[in-house]
Amino acid sequence: MGLLASIFTWWNGATIGTALYTRRNGVRVGSDDWGNVYYEARTAGEDGLKRRWVIFNGSNDASRVPPEWHGWLHHTTDMLPEALPAPRAWQKPAVPNMTGTSAAYRPAGALESGGVRAASTGDYEAWSPDAA
Repeated sequence: MGLLASIFTWWNGATIGTALYTRRNGVRVGSDDWGNVYYEARTAGEDGLKRRWVIFNGSNDASRVPPEWHGWLHHTTDMLPEALPAPRAWQKPAVPNMTGTSAAYRPAGALESGGVRAASTGDYEAWSPDAA
């Protein structure tokens, strides 16, 4: 990313201010499979907790933080994800929010998937206040 883009944009990686703050006040604690890098403040705040933040690799979208790192960012756990137990065989890998992409979920009847809904089965009876 160019210098001008890092000064004036916040939606794609870190701004120059965030990069300077991170260099001065942050300690790198790890990264995830998507290339996001996680930091923790060197000193605790007034509430006794150290501030934690993420520098995204690409667009700044909170759905791009895996669940194990989300728990660490929000002080749910102090264990880094490397120290957590391995995922269970039935757990699916985390995926970011796909809204607005070609991989977004489009149910039958959505305009993007043809706009044709299944025929009504006739077993629905609308509620009426007078019928009660």
